[in-house]
Amino acid sequence: MEIGNNNTTGTLTPVRVKKKKATKKQKPLKGVSDIRRFFYTNEKPIYFISATNFNLLGADEWVKGFKFITYINCFNHQHPNVFTPKEEIPHEEFQSIEDINNYLLEHKEVVDYIRSRGEGGKAMLLMFDEKTEELAKNLGLEICFPSARMRTFMDNKVNTNRIAEKAGVPCVPNILSKVENYKHLCSISKHLGTDLVIQTPFGDSGHTTFFISNESEYNKHAEDIEKETEVKVMKRINCRGSAIEACVTRHGTIVAPLMTELVGFKELTPYKGGWCGNEIYPDAFNATIRRKAREYTQLFGDQLRKEGYKGYFELDFLIDQDTKDIYLGELNPRITGASSITNHAVFALSDMPLFLFHLMEWMDYPYELNVKSINTRWAKKENIDSWGQLIIKHTDKSIDKITKAPRSGIYKMNKDGSINYSRLDTHRRAVESEEEAFFLRIADVDNYRYEGADLGILVMRGRLMTNKFELNARAEKWINAIRNEFVAIPINTLTVPQTQPLEIGGFKML
Repeated sequence: MEIGNNNTTGTLTPVRVKKKKATKKQKPLKGVSDIRRFFYTNEKPIYFISATNFNLLGADEWVKGFKFITYINCFNHQHPNVFTPKEEIPHEEFQSIEDINNYLLEHKEVVDYIRSRGEGGKAMLLMFDEKTEELAKNLGLEICFPSARMRTFMDNKVNTNRIAEKAGVPCVPNILSKVENYKHLCSISKHLGTDLVIQTPFGDSGHTTFFISNESEYNKHAEDIEKETEVKVMKRINCRGSAIEACVTRHGTIVAPLMTELVGFKELTPYKGGWCGNEIYPDAFNATIRRKAREYTQLFGDQLRKEGYKGYFELDFLIDQDTKDIYLGELNPRITGASSITNHAVFALSDMPLFLFHLMEWMDYPYELNVKSINTRWAKKENIDSWGQLIIKHTDKSIDKITKAPRSGIYKMNKDGSINYSRLDTHRRAVESEEEAFFLRIADVDNYRYEGADLGILVMRGRLMTNKFELNARAEKWINAIRNEFVAIPINTLTVPQTQPLEIGGFKML
């Protein structure tokens, strides 16, 4: 099914589309082992196209013929399955990952590379729009996600709220409404109290979630709030963030374990509500919260399937620390910044990564799967190991130019808090102990740093936060050590040619 009306009313109009019929010679794959073998012997070109290959690190080890096409080569051309065009061609300043992907799909080097590998390929993308869909179609690529139109509809936080209501998944007490001014806000939200959180329909949580308790705070964001046809006004709760990834399949919704979220740490991000990492470990939540999160995610996934959606998605849950109630925060209808953690955990490696269940839905091949059995295994504490990741941004208000940047790979920490580059590897599984970490470099030499710019991602074994949900000493040492590996020249000492735009990547790459 496809949606027939992309509006902000929350009304989805399902439209039937013809399903591709399997040929008579195709015998259904039966279970995980058959699916794994299917991908190990795959002959169809499959690509992940994005700014970096961070979100699906290691995917090439599971799928024969899987390649990454990226704008930034995080591994300095040392990764055997990452293709990055060598020549920079003229383009408008990038405003989004969609812009980057469209640039890549129009780049002659990328076009030649895709055509050299044969026709009829599949493409996975973190973000895409209608232009991306057209460019992919022209190259004979099928995008392995529901349409950009559907994803945009579901990305709308107001529509997400309404889907949750239909699914029977609780949300923080809220009202969906147009807000005309502060007096009007107070009038429509009396039942929610005076301490409010307002979310606009689209945007990153660090930029489009506003905490309002008085008129002065409201006025700071009045223009952003009042220009929207509808916003989500919520009661502010004393909450702890969490994230869970899942996949809608024809056989049901597969649910990964619940992860903690790191949000707003000033050591990592300049944004008060900005996501800056995740942890996964067996005792992150009590049994009741884990069970509720799984149940709600399955309910939400089953509702998504009714709306015509299939494949990978992520839900943010808010856990009220006073009442222990669990509420839906938001939906991300895509792979996400947490996907690398999900797809390399023990539960995934014991069966297969979640992204493979997603990809199977687009492989035009029949398969059978016991979703209940998988969910039961993945819910067991003994199948969850301890990992964490830190998303490191430039937090100063300064702008400078990088002259030295750390390489991607495995680093080891010394007793004095300094670090040494140990060896090249392409993802975190090579980390052997809590004294080591995998670093994925994003910002490179000659790039400009600015407030909010992504510098890189640190992934390591063990905990990153204390039981009070503050950064622990080990995490702080690693953050400082990685920052010290960057060297830059202040922008006021540089002469930037007028013909060279100061393109510093003002968008969320992850």
